[in-house]
Amino acid sequence: MPASPGPFALDDHYSYSAWRRQKLQAPPCPPFVIIDPHCGIDTAGRRAIAAQCQAHNFALFRLDEPPADPQPALRRLGRHFGLEDIDANLCAEDSGLTEITVKDTGTDNAYIPYTSRPIGWHTDGYYNPMHQQIRGMLLYCHHPAMQGGISGLLDHEIAYIRLRDQNPEWIRALMAEDAFTIPPNVEGGVQIRPATVGPVFSVSEDGHLHMRYSARQRNVEWKDDTLTREAAAALLALFESDDPFVLELRLAAGEGLISNNILHRRSGFVDSPDPRHKRVFYRARYHNRVELADLPAPAQASATTEE
Repeated sequence: MPASPGPFALDDHYSYSAWRRQKLQAPPCPPFVIIDPHCGIDTAGRRAIAAQCQAHNFALFRLDEPPADPQPALRRLGRHFGLEDIDANLCAEDSGLTEITVKDTGTDNAYIPYTSRPIGWHTDGYYNPMHQQIRGMLLYCHHPAMQGGISGLLDHEIAYIRLRDQNPEWIRALMAEDAFTIPPNVEGGVQIRPATVGPVFSVSEDGHLHMRYSARQRNVEWKDDTLTREAAAALLALFESDDPFVLELRLAAGEGLISNNILHRRSGFVDSPDPRHKRVFYRARYHNRVELADLPAPAQASATTEE
């Protein structure tokens, strides 16, 4: 629980009310920021993405000429926003990005992202150790599925508001250091990741709210007390509601999002029978948030926005 005053301190009602009012002004309807993959993003595009990340913790972008290999362009885009500390996860490529497609990962476990099955609500890297949490993320569509593969998005700060408004004690329970445990990952009889124990909601030293969460019913362990169980059930109920802040979209080729690791999910999909047109996404995970540093005065813009 944060010790200093601020919107995430349960006894600071004034700060919370002011912050809540601003967050709930309008549901997200972010435009796509158009980026030239060869020249990169200009000041106007950077400002547009920064504004959306400031308001909703995510922004959408589109490469106007999707390249055959988008990875260099995606790495450059991340660097524009201070996303340098990339997470080298188990199935990442040499570039640090991960190709998300239906494939054999060569591991003991069939990891759901590399199948066509739906993925429930989660934040990325919820199983990472607490000192290596995922705070920033890029997700890019290289080829969409033939059918399905719809993304759901929800700013984790909105989830915090919905629970705190119902019962502030749920927030206190989810901020406990032992609220949420991910058991160890074992491959070939060898433990490659120990159990991770930590809070669902936490506040970083710079005052930002972070969330680690998975809606999975298996391979997750909730603290066995009444308030924690109630809070976990309230989150599931939120995801099943028609909350106006839940955004659903089907990314097309060349489209993607940059975020502070908000809550997201993926529906199941059907791939094209032609392997050249199977669903391929690229993902980059970072240990730092999107940086919203002051930008110079806008130059002549080449980046535009599109509804």
